[in-house]
Amino acid sequence: MAKKVKKRKEIKRKLLHKYRLVILNESTFEEKISFKLSRLNVFVTGSLCIIGLIALTTLLIAFTPLREYIPGYSSTKLKKQATDLTYKTDSLVASLNNTNRYLESIRMVLRGDVASQEINLDSLREQFKIDPSSIDLTPIKEDSLLRAEVALEDKYNLFERSATAAEIELFPPLSGEISNDYDAEKRHYAVDVTAPKDTPIKAVANGTVIFSEWTADTGYVIILEHKDGLLSVYKHNGSLNKQQGEVVRAGEVIASVGNTGEFTTGPHLHFELWSNGNSVNPLDYIDF
Repeated sequence: MAKKVKKRKEIKRKLLHKYRLVILNESTFEEKISFKLSRLNVFVTGSLCIIGLIALTTLLIAFTPLREYIPGYSSTKLKKQATDLTYKTDSLVASLNNTNRYLESIRMVLRGDVASQEINLDSLREQFKIDPSSIDLTPIKEDSLLRAEVALEDKYNLFERSATAAEIELFPPLSGEISNDYDAEKRHYAVDVTAPKDTPIKAVANGTVIFSEWTADTGYVIILEHKDGLLSVYKHNGSLNKQQGEVVRAGEVIASVGNTGEFTTGPHLHFELWSNGNSVNPLDYIDF
């Protein structure tokens, strides 16, 4: 026990024993600077310096661009560029998918793969058939007041009221003889109009050219997009006067009659009408 106490006192004495650090001039041995130190002071001071140096280095690495020079750390500029490229890639992929879907729809129109939608009018009428005897047609007070108000407005209204539904007036693309009628059962979603070669073909309504190219089966083809989801298709043309993206007016010449494509049987116009993705009979809307 006495030896342990004596050993502790010896260690304490060595830690607290004073030493003098003297800096001398080598030539004259003149004392320049002197310090009184102990082993404990040197240990504490050294530890604080090391901790401060580690803290300073950590701050420099964490909050300054110096970390980019350390192997393993990526550049902030590269991260930003990678993020921007990722967003651009996503946008390009979405745009490419939309373009592919659009082109596939055009191909289906050109091949005639879209089935015609037939509606049974009798079944529709049957669904909404109402027995008149079950309805009370006696005018109510609010109805009488509304009728009087409308009559008063019409009496002093100097201008015609605008139409409630948008209607498109279609003009014939050319005049000629119908050689082949519209027949959805035989997948002939068009009317064939014969005319002399190079006869001008006109736009049936205002619209935009969404397709104007050559195809092996139907020759020179031009497709116009009109308002209210209406498409007009002109096939087997001899030449095309408009390019994709151009805006045309009703009655403007867009092509000429020809005999191009493998499926042609002579100079004629193969004309189709599509409404909201469904084929319709052009003879119901146009008098050729």
